[in-house]
Amino acid sequence: MTEDLFSPLELRKTELPNRVMVSPMCQYSCEDRDGIATEWHHVHLGSRAVGGAGVVMAEATAVSPEGRITPEDLGIWSDEHAEALAPIAEFVREQGSVPAIQLAHAGRKASKTRPWEGSEPLQPDEGGWEVLAPSEEPWPYDDEPPEQHAMEQGEIEGLVEDYRRAAERALDAGFEVAEVHAAHGYLLHEFLSPVTNDRDDEYGGSFENRTRLVRQVTEAVRQVWPNEKPVFVRISGTDWLPDRESWTIEQSVELADELHELGADLIDVSSGMLHPDQQLPEEGSSAQLPLAEQVSEERESGIAVGAVGGITDAEQADELVREGTADLTIIGREHLRDPYFTLHAASELDAEDRVAPPTQYQRGF
Repeated sequence: MTEDLFSPLELRKTELPNRVMVSPMCQYSCEDRDGIATEWHHVHLGSRAVGGAGVVMAEATAVSPEGRITPEDLGIWSDEHAEALAPIAEFVREQGSVPAIQLAHAGRKASKTRPWEGSEPLQPDEGGWEVLAPSEEPWPYDDEPPEQHAMEQGEIEGLVEDYRRAAERALDAGFEVAEVHAAHGYLLHEFLSPVTNDRDDEYGGSFENRTRLVRQVTEAVRQVWPNEKPVFVRISGTDWLPDRESWTIEQSVELADELHELGADLIDVSSGMLHPDQQLPEEGSSAQLPLAEQVSEERESGIAVGAVGGITDAEQADELVREGTADLTIIGREHLRDPYFTLHAASELDAEDRVAPPTQYQRGF
């Protein structure tokens, strides 16, 4: 039988009820700049679970205070953070969706204002902080960037431990999927790409060295994540920087197979956002879909593939699964426009018998 958008997907012993995932989307909505989840996060994530998505993933959640993009970012560096997230994970599960969380560190793109405030760099005396990166070169802001330094060996070891502890707290909070964020120009992606990594130690230079930190973080998360529950890794399939030595889709395929050997179950293929010089194709974010397809075709391991970028309608999402481009469709902005995307997709694809709205909403469908 051909798999389609409403076929369950079993990863380890966790069954995703369908192939729709709510992409992690930053909300920049922690009210006291403390990283604690609020009612906004509860309603935002809970409503997408009510809408029938198979997986609902919380936004990039910082593993340490300096790992936040903005002071208003969500965090999970203390037990208090986990306690605030627990009711959200429970509600998502009660709706029949799988609660997931993306663990992240913003690296040199940290310490700035929210997008609707201009994404301007924040200095320590403005509520910002000194940022961490693999190398000294800062993100090329028009204004003065935040203070930054290249991470030392001890700080790298501490970062791996931050991810380990964050995964433990996420598990305690009730999440069933943990995703390592190694994309979009944030810290782990910065280590992967020679554009942002000019180190001359065991974390720089060769492919093996540049991927070492992502492998160590994935191993650390896998070690504390139960064997029956899956681990995802989001990567940028390419830097979109063909005019210089950079991260490429070929390296992404190789990394995906290596991560599978370390216990990763799905590679979430996004792209770019490492450097403002990126040369995006005319089709924009939908250009990411061929990247996922290439990973699907060229992977030598059994790692599953998630496709994200420009997925806006039911037929498109269904076709990605039917044609084998991806095992999971990861949908972001369309879920902002339509929290009930999955229920509407079921109606459009004559699959109402395979996903049902909550009893309270049935008369509307």
